[in-house]
Amino acid sequence: MSTRKSLFFSFLDRYASLAIAIGSSMVIARLLTPTEIGVFSVTMVLLTFVSTLRDMGAGQYLVQEKELTTDRIRAVWAVQLGLGLALALVVLAGSYPVSLFYDEPRMFTILLVVALNYAVNPFGSLTYAWLMREMRFESLALMRFASSVTGAVVSIGLAWRGFGPISLAYGSLGSTLVNAGIAVYYRPASFPWLPGTSEIRRVLSFGSKLSLSTLLHDLAVSAPELFMGKLQSLTAAGYYSRANGLVQMFYRLFVDAVSTVCMPWFAKQAREHGGFAEPFLKATAYVTALGWSFCLAVVCLAHPMINLLYGNQWNQAVDLTRLLAVAMAFSVPAALCYAALLASGAATAIAKVIGINAITTVVLVALGAHFGLLGIGVSAIAAAAIGSMVMLRTTLAKIGLTWRDLALTSRPSAGVASLAALGPALALWQYGLYADEIAAPLFLGGTLGLFGFVSGIYLFKHPLRQEVSNLRQTYFA
Repeated sequence: MSTRKSLFFSFLDRYASLAIAIGSSMVIARLLTPTEIGVFSVTMVLLTFVSTLRDMGAGQYLVQEKELTTDRIRAVWAVQLGLGLALALVVLAGSYPVSLFYDEPRMFTILLVVALNYAVNPFGSLTYAWLMREMRFESLALMRFASSVTGAVVSIGLAWRGFGPISLAYGSLGSTLVNAGIAVYYRPASFPWLPGTSEIRRVLSFGSKLSLSTLLHDLAVSAPELFMGKLQSLTAAGYYSRANGLVQMFYRLFVDAVSTVCMPWFAKQAREHGGFAEPFLKATAYVTALGWSFCLAVVCLAHPMINLLYGNQWNQAVDLTRLLAVAMAFSVPAALCYAALLASGAATAIAKVIGINAITTVVLVALGAHFGLLGIGVSAIAAAAIGSMVMLRTTLAKIGLTWRDLALTSRPSAGVASLAALGPALALWQYGLYADEIAAPLFLGGTLGLFGFVSGIYLFKHPLRQEVSNLRQTYFA
């Protein structure tokens, strides 16, 4: 499959899933209270540490392995199945202590339901990794779409009937079951069902460093909600969850889809041409132009966005959303660094950089959490600025680029984002920081922002100009 076609299905996958997620979030935010969502949010944050270890990097090993033998497939399956069952038991064992620690009985039943997820998940993981290896993004899109729809329907249906936060846990389980069922259908007939251990050391050797990196990253990402849930309240954690969810839409809209394709693309460029400096800079130019434009729009339009998506009961998350958007702006230039380092085989460098960033983030967030939502927002900005610098320094050195190269690439993106921000800024000036209206500022800011973005692409001769020209020739010639 070509890179453009892969990107098309990757974007289709992410956008369909995001549309479902946004729609279900809008409904659930009106069916559940901030406290109920905070209960589920903190519970799932705790489980991110367990999720990190659910296949010990075995799926990524299968994607990159040059010679995929039957014994190696058996070893991957053994790791995924064994860890899935083991982690299910760990979650079951920890369900009561966790609910006791937070003095929240509902966490106990949520964890019982989620534990079943870990037992079922391996039946989808192996096939998912194989489809990634074969770049069959159309099949991956179908799997994710079907599972997302199922999860949304189950969660909304149960929340509507008054089941509370456990509705989201049952939705997650339904999503996992559907994903596993479709994966079994796509599973190659040649793949053995019997696990094996002859190549298991090879699999674990590759995956252990990546798992450590992911664990440290998840610790950093989860720290705000964990500290807010303990030092402030579960309601405060709920506000953070929704604010962060809005800001992270950029990653779900764009970066996740691009990264999925960029990693094998960078690796292919390295094999065939000895490096991928130019592809990295080009991809980073795309990400920064879109990312900075998005962040500036959120800073200006956070209030009507929050009200549209979640309702006015979430207004206390507005100022935090603005601060998190600033933090996101600092992290955008480093968005593709992980994919670049992974394509370079720099597992040790990844672990080192993520370790440094995780420690920095946890320390700053722990301090910020004592000062409430705004304190968390300020600490997030500081952590993002430091983390981005560390990640970029390591990546640029690894692939043979300089800070000047990055600056020259980013300068047109900054120009594009500045023009794109004029519309949202005008809406902010016209309607104020906390507008009574929702549709008018979003329409004004969105319409003028899009016009400014497209104008900036041509005015500053941004690389995205070629992509726009290709689309125009394809669909309007």
